[in-house]
Amino acid sequence: MADLKQSEKLILEKIFRMEGGYVLDFSNQKFHQFIFDNFKINIYSERYSINGDSKANRLRAFWSLENNHVVGKLILEMTEIWKTEMILKGVSATENDNSLEREAIRISDKLRGVVNQNLKKEETVDDFLSKDFEVVSLEKLKIDGAVIDVLDARIIEIKNSIKSKSPLSCVILCGSVLEGILLGIASSKMREYNQCSISPKNKETQKVLAFNDWTLSNFIDVSHNLGLLGLDVKKYSHSLRDFRNYIHPYQQMTSRFNPDIETAKISWQVLKAAITDLSKNV
Repeated sequence: MADLKQSEKLILEKIFRMEGGYVLDFSNQKFHQFIFDNFKINIYSERYSINGDSKANRLRAFWSLENNHVVGKLILEMTEIWKTEMILKGVSATENDNSLEREAIRISDKLRGVVNQNLKKEETVDDFLSKDFEVVSLEKLKIDGAVIDVLDARIIEIKNSIKSKSPLSCVILCGSVLEGILLGIASSKMREYNQCSISPKNKETQKVLAFNDWTLSNFIDVSHNLGLLGLDVKKYSHSLRDFRNYIHPYQQMTSRFNPDIETAKISWQVLKAAITDLSKNV
């Protein structure tokens, strides 16, 4: 069994696009051929059906059944496939894509016992989690006082959910609080947010969408572009956004997402980091 943390699995699921049971752009035949060519393993044998029959579920079984070195090598090979697919499609990598690639390589190196000098100084998930972020008063963010009361109440629930070991509640609450804070700040800085070059627009009219039509991803990216969120907080905020999306039961069921207390603590750390950044920069 490979030594993969829940947070690392979530990073791998994101970069390998495993939502909905898929894996990258592999067909069933190509997925079988890829695994067999690299490891002489039949991924469609009964051994790898313990989680279900989809490509994503068989890959999850591979992670849980094979040793560190084999899984590390697979992650490295699949990251190369991911990168090649983007090049062939003519897709430019975003900052988030580059962060995901670095994390995937770091995970692969860890499992294979390799020290990558190029990544040695990059901040890892563990580095981020070890930071001490003070819980800053939301009043410093200069958003609607009535909303602050609601958000403060949710923050109390977040702390209680961690104490009571209710990780899913914590993840969903953290995502909702982050979105509420960013919407409040956008509403107080309407001109800056609407005039940002990456603000979401109506495809036909090219007019900036009303804030109630923005996604959490839009708020995160524009806030970073305006200098309100740092790059590291932006990266991990997108991870929190992905966690929060599992509020939909069918999406959680399909992706087999079962957050543990570590995932909850990551979510809470991301929220504290975002509040810290925003309190300094607003």
